Amino acid sequence: MADWIKTIFGIAPTVAAALGGPLAGAAVSAIGGALGMTEPTKEGIAKAFADGQIKPEDLAKIRQLEIEFKTHESDMGFKYAELAAKQDEINAQDRGSARDLLKATGSYVPATLTFGITIGYFVVLLGMMLKQFTIADSQVMLMMLGQLGTAWGVTIAFWFGTTRNSQEKTTLLANSAPVK
Repeated sequence: MADWIKTIFGIAPTVAAALGGPLAGAAVSAIGGALGMTEPTKEGIAKAFADGQIKPEDLAKIRQLEIEFKTHESDMGFKYAELAAKQDEINAQDRGSARDLLKATGSYVPATLTFGITIGYFVVLLGMMLKQFTIADSQVMLMMLGQLGTAWGVTIAFWFGTTRNSQEKTTLLANSAPVK
C-alpha cells in the first residue's frame, strides 16, 4: 500500500476503502478537491504527500471527507469496502466462467492468444531495452507496450489466478475504527 494511502487510512478509513473499489475515481476527486487540486490524480496526490505539501488543515479536510463518506454509506445503504469485495467477486466469477467455457469446448484460442501476447510483450520490451526500438518520440510504441502489458497481466490472471487477498483486506477495512 502506498504511504499516502496508509496516511489516508489512518485518518479516513472509509475514504481509503473507497480508493480500493469501483468508486476509486470519486475518492481521488474528493481527496484532490480537499487538497485544492484542479485535476486530481492518484499520482498527483502521492506527489503532494511525498513532497511534504500537505498541511494540517488539509488533513482536517480529509477527515471531514470521512464524515461525508460515512454519511453517504448510510444514506445509500452500502459500505465502500463491500463494494470492493463485490467487484472482486464479479471478476472472479467472470474468470471462472471463462475457464469453464475453456474446459467445455477445449478451444485452443485462449492458449494461442496468451502465447501471442506474451511473445509480443517481451519482444517489444526487449527491443526497447536493447535500443532496437526508439521510444523517445514514439507515443504509439509506449501505448502499444502499455496495452501489451495490461493484456499480458490479464492473460496470466486467467491461467494462474491473482494473488490479491481481497477478502482479508475487506474484512480489515470493514472492522477498522477511525484513529482518534
